[in-house]
Amino acid sequence: MADAAAERQRSNRLLDMNENEFHTIADQTLEDIQDAIDESGADIDYEEVGGVLTLEFDNGSKIIFSKQPPAKQLWMASRSGGFHFDYHSVTAQWVCDSGANEELYVMLSRLCSEQCENSVTLSPP
Repeated sequence: MADAAAERQRSNRLLDMNENEFHTIADQTLEDIQDAIDESGADIDYEEVGGVLTLEFDNGSKIIFSKQPPAKQLWMASRSGGFHFDYHSVTAQWVCDSGANEELYVMLSRLCSEQCENSVTLSPP
């Protein structure tokens, strides 16, 4: 039953966003992540091509973000696995749809810290 309730809640959030709004919010988020990396001072290279943002670390590991318009999600792939983020319009945050439901910047800071073996804190705008 809890799964059904969570799915209804997710569906209700997504129905409020059309595809154009999704692209606007997702594109801005990818740009904001790049700004957060620059502001953090972390030694992380990044490149965005066609809505895919790739973060690369000195050890050769990567974190890759991609937009998933049909699901209205951002997907992130890292050494730790793959993660899907839903946009919560009430809080204006992307939240992982599994596990502890971490907010995107919290999870990204943790994963960047793990992959570059230094403490990294990325802050939303």
